[in-house]
Amino acid sequence: MNFSETPITIILIATNVIFSIIGFSNEVMLNKTIMWPYYVKRNNQFYRFISSGFLHADWMHLFFNMFTLYFFGSNVEIIFSAFGLGGNISYLILYFAGLIISDLPSYFKNKDNYQYRSLGASGAVSAVVFAAIVFNPWSSIYLYGAIKISAFLYAVLYIVYCVYMSKRGQDNVNHDAHLWGSIFGLVFTIVLIATLQPGLFTHILNDFKHPSIFGNG
Repeated sequence: MNFSETPITIILIATNVIFSIIGFSNEVMLNKTIMWPYYVKRNNQFYRFISSGFLHADWMHLFFNMFTLYFFGSNVEIIFSAFGLGGNISYLILYFAGLIISDLPSYFKNKDNYQYRSLGASGAVSAVVFAAIVFNPWSSIYLYGAIKISAFLYAVLYIVYCVYMSKRGQDNVNHDAHLWGSIFGLVFTIVLIATLQPGLFTHILNDFKHPSIFGNG
């Protein structure tokens, strides 16, 4: 990790790790910060839209999200700065708006359901993933350090995993947030490019014309 190149991504990962580890063994803190639509509505605890995004259900959930955030977030952070797309301000908006917007459908669906709770950075991470894919869909990523696939294929598998886990419904992870986070990340990035650097679309479209299942790097 190079802090000088991607400070925001590293800080976000560190914050997620610290708060998640605390939450693993502190039920009082967890209950006060987890996404709990019932209390958001009744007690105006809107901070839960943010605080719940820095908590994770277990080590695997934490690792999967942070590994994904590091790989894709680092690229987005660098690209937003290098190509005049608002730099770190745009990156932070992408992350936190993705976190909030991805939780809204579940909030409205469960605001009167006392039993429903969720946690995880999945909505924000999904937004970052799809922002990165807009710029470099065929870059390579190594699953478990050995299996080489393209970023685009990884993103597809990421969403499939989330949909599958959502249907199982056996944890407090808001897997539905992946879908809405992904849609937000895609739309936000396209609008950002159209507003600030429309000339980039020519290069982006050219990249999509040369697909590679295993990636080009």
